[in-house]
Amino acid sequence: MDSIGPVAAKKPEMETSTSPPSDRVHPDFSLIEGGLLFPFLRWAHLSDDALRGLRLRVIVIALTAWLPLLALSALEGRVLGTSVPFLLDVEAHIRFLVALPLLLIAELEAHLRLTPLLRQFLERRLIPESAIPRFEAVVTSALRLRRAALPEVLLLVFVYGVGVLIVWRQILVLDADTWYLSASAEGSKLTLAGIWYGYVSLPIVQFLLLRWYWRVFVWVRLLWQVSRIKLSLLPAHPDRAGGLGFLADTGYGFAMLAAALGALAAGPIASRIFFAGARLSEFADEIVVLVAFVLCVVFGPLLFFAQQLAVAKLVGRRQYGMLGERYVRTFDDKWLDGRGEDEALVGSADIQSLADLSNSYAVVESMRFAPVTKQAILGAVAATLVPIAPLLLTIIPLNELVQKLLGIVF
Repeated sequence: MDSIGPVAAKKPEMETSTSPPSDRVHPDFSLIEGGLLFPFLRWAHLSDDALRGLRLRVIVIALTAWLPLLALSALEGRVLGTSVPFLLDVEAHIRFLVALPLLLIAELEAHLRLTPLLRQFLERRLIPESAIPRFEAVVTSALRLRRAALPEVLLLVFVYGVGVLIVWRQILVLDADTWYLSASAEGSKLTLAGIWYGYVSLPIVQFLLLRWYWRVFVWVRLLWQVSRIKLSLLPAHPDRAGGLGFLADTGYGFAMLAAALGALAAGPIASRIFFAGARLSEFADEIVVLVAFVLCVVFGPLLFFAQQLAVAKLVGRRQYGMLGERYVRTFDDKWLDGRGEDEALVGSADIQSLADLSNSYAVVESMRFAPVTKQAILGAVAATLVPIAPLLLTIIPLNELVQKLLGIVF
């Protein structure tokens, strides 16, 4: 049993040699700060460096998109008096009063959840001392992309040049008399509400959504570059992900974004159900694709670490297997061959050490190839489906739905 002493004695030295100070890298990295819009929000006192002022920000931006539509529709008598009146356009209400606020709330949620993750690479001593400069360069590069205004300028140009003038005007506009489009024998033209809708309200949502995709790209690129660094993974770490288990919190950081995407999908589905007589079951494929898209966006980048985790598991199985073989042989020599007759078996620490070693090996055996948990996946799926769930009432009466839910729970 003394043969395993030197192995244990070397561990503190190894940890000390690979434990860099956690303040050597940017501790305040955030996907949200910077860009074209963020300085404007600070100038307008709708945000600060800590993204406070969320309630005011949501109210001002959401009402800027929705309230003029109500006022202009009322001015033109199109609140209730057309084939698709404003008050009954569920898609518009969901887009501007649900999805848009969720896109803004998602910023604060991602800021609070994702900002601490980079520090944990250092706090958990996953980055070797020799790789610290490379890690800092990766973070600095991501910061440069996050702060750049040009990408958001290009997104804004794309929103108006493609999203409004081509996609919306040429493809999505209904060929009917609606609250935003006046149809007549001479042709169709936008109402006052339609002008605000097409050139102010829709671009706000489209820009916020595309800006989120840009941020996701920055995050994915950051994780890819970090995964190219040889990490000091711990096969026996209790998170069963070599010490990378904290990355599963990415799912919670993007939960509000997933809910916003679910709301953006729920709007058109609700509109088709209420105005075209469609059924919710007809959109099962679209909902499945949406959920799969969210899971790929949120958890797909974590697969970048799969190779290092697989190698760490193989190495861990070999090392802990050799350690276990040495310990068990020493244990057998002492207790099974009679060398421990002078020592009481009951209460001996050897038995507990043998159990602890078995538990450590079991942890290595159950090590995952991606830092993803079932709870995080279910949370992302639930966040995506929550905005769509109320549409179940179109096919199942509320009292019947409640009874089924109660039956599942109890």
